[in-house]
Amino acid sequence: MATKTKFGLKRKDRDSYLELVLAFPLASIKTDEHLAEAQKVMDRLLTKGKLDDGEEMYLDALSDLVATYEGVYHAIEPASDAEMLRHLLEAKGITQAQLSHETGLAKSSISEVLAGKKPFSRKMIRKLADYFCVDVSVLAANL
Repeated sequence: MATKTKFGLKRKDRDSYLELVLAFPLASIKTDEHLAEAQKVMDRLLTKGKLDDGEEMYLDALSDLVATYEGVYHAIEPASDAEMLRHLLEAKGITQAQLSHETGLAKSSISEVLAGKKPFSRKMIRKLADYFCVDVSVLAANL
């Protein structure tokens, strides 16, 4: 029977975790060069296939550090309402007319959003979220 450590890891899993920490310590990422190195480590782990519990724990922690850095220094702006609607239409393979017919939204409102002339209204967000089966927050990013 394998002995478990304080954090519930088996000895071999703890060893793999410690080996990773020694090779690339888990510390706040402060530069783009450090970010690039962290991404290489993550890529190696992700392409490895099945990870043991220690490797999984390490990858989770490193992913959090990368996400924190990217959130501050490389934040991605939310898609415009027009881009989001265009994407949803293409993904579902429907036309503006079909969307209007199936949701009851005015064709003119859909066209104005797609042309970037008008943002989503709250009513439109609710109907689109229901129709496309997405969370309301996906469509309300620009409110």
